[in-house]
Amino acid sequence: MIVFRYLSREVLWTLAAVSGVLLLIIMSGRFIKYLAQAAAGQLDASVLFIIMAYRLPGFMVLILPLGLFLGILLAYGRLYLDSEMTVLSATGMSDRRLIAYTQGPALLIALLVALLSFWVAPGGVLKTQLLLNQQDALTEFDTLAAGRFQALGSGQRVTYAGGLSEDRTELQDVFITERRGDGEDAVLGVLVAESGTQEMNPDGSRYLVLNQGFRYEGQPGSADFRTISYDTYGVLLPKPEVQTEVSDREAMPTRQLLREQGLDERAELQWRIAIPLLVPIVAFFAVPLARVNPRQGRFLKLLPAILLYMSYLALLISARGWIESGKLPPALGLWWVHGLFLLIGVVLNREALFGARQAQGGQHAAS
Repeated sequence: MIVFRYLSREVLWTLAAVSGVLLLIIMSGRFIKYLAQAAAGQLDASVLFIIMAYRLPGFMVLILPLGLFLGILLAYGRLYLDSEMTVLSATGMSDRRLIAYTQGPALLIALLVALLSFWVAPGGVLKTQLLLNQQDALTEFDTLAAGRFQALGSGQRVTYAGGLSEDRTELQDVFITERRGDGEDAVLGVLVAESGTQEMNPDGSRYLVLNQGFRYEGQPGSADFRTISYDTYGVLLPKPEVQTEVSDREAMPTRQLLREQGLDERAELQWRIAIPLLVPIVAFFAVPLARVNPRQGRFLKLLPAILLYMSYLALLISARGWIESGKLPPALGLWWVHGLFLLIGVVLNREALFGARQAQGGQHAAS
């Protein structure tokens, strides 16, 4: 048990470090995407961290298996370089026992990934979709920020306010430009006002009421512009469309997927089962890939090992697409991919599994 705890601690500590780095990279990229949407006025900046928290379980489902795989390679690689594995082998620990010890932390991570994949991650996707639906219902008045040009409708409309009250009901130094049509028939309208407020009618329509300003309208490149001076001018704000239904199958509860017979739903269910199963299998063939000669360096087999892992994951993704398109029967599903890479693991561990059960200290010392 002392050796088991020591090896498990080394693997789990390395797993935590690697997963932390991978999570930081993925979260940073996704946060930049949401930040760009907030800068364009498509999202409220106050919900960015809430969305990232909801998406975190989905990220961890894919990060933890890779983190465990790299954790085994790096942790065991260091033990081989420091000759600790040679000492353990000399004391009677066989490669077969090393494989069994490695499955301890692997099964723990597999249970955690299963919990995330079956329950936590779908719930996070559901809450994210509901929150994004609420954001789609916001008008430009709700997401406007003072001192910033905000483009809407593929850049056809640009709004700017020099000042904004704390309760978001009054604007100062308002500038709005709207382009209608394309090419030579395009008409450009510009509104300039000292202030503006939002008013809501009983029928639910909302207007941006501008005070003390001018309206300019005409075709760009021509001198034929109309100029209108006004005391009060109302601009109709688009009526928001609130969607409460979420059709994304990634947000469906697992118990609901069990009742569905559609190809997309069955592919999603098999995907949720496949990721936890992937964990003990990659841990199985990571053990022989982590074995290195001290003179070769710990990173010699790292690139081939990562390519093998990525091939496993890519084949699972491809098989999932084949199920969705009907090219692969759901009964066969993703099971054959697991069987194929389990067979690869057996080939890589053939000496440990089918060789004589004896300490490998002499072999390691000779190498």
